[in-house]
Formats: sequence, C-alpha cells, structure tokens
Amino acid sequence: MGRMNVLALLEMAAPVESPDDGVRAIAAAKAGDLAVFERLMRQHERLVLMTAARLLGKLEDAQDASQEVFLRLYRNLGKIGAMQNLPGWLYRVTLNVCHDMTRKRPASVAVDEMPELAATGADPQQSAARAERRRALLMSLRFLSEKERAAMVLRDLEGLSTEEVARALGSSEATVRSQISKARIKVRAFMERYFRSNI
Repeated sequence: MGRMNVLALLEMAAPVESPDDGVRAIAAAKAGDLAVFERLMRQHERLVLMTAARLLGKLEDAQDASQEVFLRLYRNLGKIGAMQNLPGWLYRVTLNVCHDMTRKRPASVAVDEMPELAATGADPQQSAARAERRRALLMSLRFLSEKERAAMVLRDLEGLSTEEVARALGSSEATVRSQISKARIKVRAFMERYFRSNI
C-alpha cells in the first residue's frame, strides 16, 4: 500500500455494508482471499489514517502507522473472532501503534500536510475560516497528555460513544469522561488564546 495510494483511496473508503458481510469478509480473509483482505483495508483505511493523523499530527507518520496497523491485521486475522467488532479492534491497534511511534520519536504537528477533506466549491472565506479553526484544533492536540488526546480524538473527532472509547482504551467510562472533560477545557483555553493573539 503506497503513500499515494492511501490518499487516493480515502474518498473511496466505505463502511462494511452489514454485520453479516463483515463476518463473511473476515472469514474469507482468514481463508487466504487477498482480494477480500484488500477490500477490508479499503473499507477501513479512512478510519485508521484519520485517527492516526489526529493522534500523530503528521501525515507521513499517520501513513506509516496505517501501514503497520493493516500489517498487524493481516498477521492477526486468525486471532480475530468472526463476530468481533473490526472497527473497534482497528481503533485499539491504531492507538497502540501511535503510542509506540510517539515513544520512539516525538510527533510534530505539520498541519499543512494533513489531508484536507473539505467540500470543493465552498465559499473561499468560509473555507479559510474553517481551515484556520482546523489548524488551531490540531495544534491544540499537542498540548494534551497522550491519554487525553486519544480519548478526545475517539470521542469528539471520530464520534465514538463513551462506552466504545472506554473499550478501545481499556479504561472505565468514568476515566474516559474525566479525560475528555480535561481535554476539552485545555483545547478551549488554547483556542481562545490562539484566536485572541491572531486577531
């Protein structure tokens, strides 16, 4: 899976049609059907890449993480139960891979390298304002602890429920709620300072 290929496939990525389709796809991939495994990758590529990009802040690092996540998926197909929630498994592995990468080399947010998925044809002024808010939000994530950043990315940016975030992080829901609350306060304070200083 090449770097250019990852970005080209972002727009084509689609969720698995139904739980039965997901179970059949995992079973076929376990049996060695590479075409089905590639389809599973395409269906979940955006989820993994965007989560990694938000956690690491740099597209190149996110692409490296994405490749590692899908390599781990391929290696562990035999261990994944047919009824297991594949997106949940991918979130957990993505968090682990990003954690490992962060420990080995501090991530630097290169916001201009992040994939832009905004709608084309939008009002240029609105697009610029949206891009500036996005840039400030991504910068604010650098000032969160790793656990706060992971909880906030999964809950507020990826849209998982508190219960799903707790499962992905191996924490209690109370801990996740506390981490998200602290993260939101820090992000709000950063955003206020950022826009006050850039007026």
